[in-house]
Amino acid sequence: IRLVAGQVVPLSQHKFASNVVEKCIQHASQQERSELVDEVCNNPNALLIMMKDQYANYVIQKMLDLCESHQKRLLVAKLKPHIQNLKKYTYGKHIYGKLEKYLAKTNELEAARQ
Repeated sequence: IRLVAGQVVPLSQHKFASNVVEKCIQHASQQERSELVDEVCNNPNALLIMMKDQYANYVIQKMLDLCESHQKRLLVAKLKPHIQNLKKYTYGKHIYGKLEKYLAKTNELEAARQ
C-alpha cells in the first residue's frame, strides 16, 4: 500500500497493476484507504483520466464500493459534474451505473427523512 500511494493514477491505468491497486483499496486500513481515495479526489485530472480508462475505471468503482461514507460523498460530488460524459465513455458507463444507484439510494433516504 505504501508503494502504491502516490502512484494510484498511473498504476490504475496498467492492466495488471490496476488489480494490485484494487486489492490495496480492499485490504487497506481505514486510514490507508482514506489516503488512496484522497489522492484521487484531490487531483482534478485524476478522475477525468481514470473514468475514461479501460482499467482505472474499475479502481474508481472499487473506491465507491469500499470507501467511508464521507469519502463516498466527496467522490460522488467530484464525479457528478461529469455524469453526462460518463454515459458517453465506454468505460465510464460502469461508473455511471454505480453512481446512479448511489444517488437513487440517497434520494430515497432524503425523501424518507422529510
